Order: sequence, then C-alpha cells, then structure tokens
Amino acid sequence: MHDTTALLIELGAVILGLGLLGRLAGRVGFSPIPLYLLAGLAFGHGGLIPMAASEEFIATGAEIGVILLLLLLGLEYSASELVTNLKTQYPSGIVDFVLNATPGAVAALLLGWGPVAAVALAGVTWISSSGVIAKVLGDLGRLGNRETPVILGVLVIEDLAMAVYLPLLTALLAGLSLAGGSLTLLISLGSVGLVLYVALRHGRLISRAVSSDNPEMLLLVVLGLTVLVAGVAQELQVSAAVGAFLVGIALSGEVAEGAHNLLAPLRDLFAAVFFVFFGLNTDPAAIPPVLVPALILAVVTALTKIATGWYAARRAGVKTAGRWRTGGTLVARGEFSIVIAGLAVGVEPRIGPLATAYVLILVILGPLAARWTEPLARRFGRKPSPSPSPKASPVAEQPVAERSAADESVAEAPAAEAPTASGSTDTAHSHG
Repeated sequence: MHDTTALLIELGAVILGLGLLGRLAGRVGFSPIPLYLLAGLAFGHGGLIPMAASEEFIATGAEIGVILLLLLLGLEYSASELVTNLKTQYPSGIVDFVLNATPGAVAALLLGWGPVAAVALAGVTWISSSGVIAKVLGDLGRLGNRETPVILGVLVIEDLAMAVYLPLLTALLAGLSLAGGSLTLLISLGSVGLVLYVALRHGRLISRAVSSDNPEMLLLVVLGLTVLVAGVAQELQVSAAVGAFLVGIALSGEVAEGAHNLLAPLRDLFAAVFFVFFGLNTDPAAIPPVLVPALILAVVTALTKIATGWYAARRAGVKTAGRWRTGGTLVARGEFSIVIAGLAVGVEPRIGPLATAYVLILVILGPLAARWTEPLARRFGRKPSPSPSPKASPVAEQPVAERSAADESVAEAPAAEAPTASGSTDTAHSHG
C-alpha cells in the first residue's frame, strides 16, 4: 500500500508540474519541451529529488507517448498527400538529409562512438521539430505565406523518411546481421508501400470499418488498434513508432479528424511524460562534458537547415526573403531528436546528454532563427549604392540595389495577396 501511495503522490506531482510548466511556456511564447527536459533532469538520476516509485509507470507512459506522437502524425496526412509530396519534394528531401545528417554522423565518429551511434546521431541532427515549427508559423502569422507549403513539404518528407530510418536504426541497435537488417528494412518498406496502396485504393473501406458515431467507441477502437499494431511491429523489429504511423496514414476523412480530436489531449499528456522520462534517465552531471560539442553541432546544423530551406524555397520559385524565412523556420529540433536518442542510449549512453543539450539549444534558437534570419540577411546582404554618373539617364540614376529591393518587396507581398496551396493552413495547425 505504501508503494501505491508513493506512486500516486509522485505521479500527481509530475502531471501537475507539467501542467504548470506548459502554462509558463505558453505565456513566454516558447515550446514547453525544454522545460519538460529540465524537469526530468531535476528529478532523475543525479538530480535534486530522484523519483523511484513512479519510474516504471513513467517509462510505460513514455512508450505510449511515442506511439501517440507518430499516430497523430500519420492522421495529419492522407496517402495521396504523402505520394504527391514525395514526387515533388524529393530533391529537397535528399539535400536535407545530406546537409543535416552528415554533421551528426561525423561528430559521432570524431567522438569515437562508433558507426551505430553515428547513424543514431545523424537522425538526431537531421529531423526538424514539426510541433515547434507549426507553433512558430502560427505565432508569426506566416500560415498563409508563399513559403509555408515548402516548409510543410520538407517536414512531410522527413516524417515519411522516419518510416524507413527508424526500422533501420532499430535493427542496428539490436545487433542484427547485415541479412537481418536488410530483411527488417524490406519488411518496413513493404509495409509502407502496402499501407499507401491500400489507403489510396480502399481508404474509405478502412475508415468505414473503424468509424463510429460514439466518440468512446471510436477512441477505444483506434487506440486499441494502434497499440496492437505497434506491438506487432516491435516484435518484427520494425519499430512500434512506425506501426503507429502507418495506422494513422491508413485512416482518412472524418474518422481521422474525429480520432485526432479525441487523441490530441492524450498525445500531449503522454508526450510530455516521454520528455520527462528522457530527462529522468539523463544524469545532469553528464551534460557539461558534452556541452561544447552540442553547441558546435547546434550552430553547424542551424546553418545547414537554413541552407536546406533556401534550396527548397528556390526550387519552388519563392523570392529571396521567403527563402531566408524558410531556412530560419526549419532550424528547430525537438520531439523526434529525443525519440531517436532515446532508442540509442542503450548502445551509447553519451548520446542522451548530448541530445538533451542539443535539443535544449535548438528548441530555443529555432523560434529566434525563424524571426531574425530574414532581417539579418537583408541587413548584411545590402550593398552600398554606387555614386550616380553625371551622364546617367533618369532610370540609371536609381541604384541597382534599390531597384532590386523594390522588386523584392513587390514579390514578397503580404500573404493575403498571394495564392497559397490548398490545405496548407490546416496542415500547419495540425502539426501543432
């Protein structure tokens, strides 16, 4: 009875504390993720007041948090949207992978952590935070901007790539042979392809089978199906998160919308528990030794994300100011970096402290980069106006720099005047 009482007290204190931290983050205008991580560090191993009674329960809640994160991510996309984005945005996705995964892999090898840790840290530095970015777009009033569909397209490619990356990482972490890892990857690719095909051809039938006018029944069926599929996927070494993502893709229409509305509060609760659990398992004393590598990695990958956004926006025909805004918005890392690091800490424990410091830096730097990248680029990229020639014509008397700036301001008209991709605003909202 004493253990149960301690569990209830600790669990109640954790949930109440998360609620207060979330409110504080909302008032400041930042993502609550860094506060959740700091709370976990404060009450975990080596922290101020270690929690023992509720640790096992929080670990289970953290697993559910990852599953719900990926389920609701899948619910935000239809199979047709994923296929369309894959066809149009894959060059940007390739550039995104090369520029942002490479620094993480190189850093792990330089630190002597080995090839498996290099694959894991490459994922940590590669994937942007959809949740943080969606909140930034909403806070800055950019949901209708011309570059917003480009940003969402890059995020969709990253999310879809997770369905391939996570099973590969899981196989490597499990120590499977080349044949075993290849089989796992083939199973994952086959599963993704099959789900996309079935969702495109028979999505209505699947949604109809799951649909219910009773919210309680819909919640139980979707949640039960997701956890079951996630467990089977985990048994096949494919990754529970990927199984949950595929369930989300398979559902569409009113069923997906209804399930999203019902499960979003649960997702937020268990995702917060996941971040706390990650902090609980990270010794605060292990962070200072990796703080300098984390800071260097954060600066390098912030610049590579800006370059990625520039390239993707340029491909889409967005003008210069919009290219800078795209790059700055993509800087933030968050939930998926922690998910990947959480999978890898069993093989290389030092990834946990490095990933914690890295995410803390970029989840704070991300909103700042989204706000200030374009103004700074304009300020430092402005060229001094040449002196007019005595014989210059009236048109030539206007400096070229001023004429190009005027053209740029016309091209970057307010968002309301520019046509936007259908559904981009709703998609951005759903990411948050």
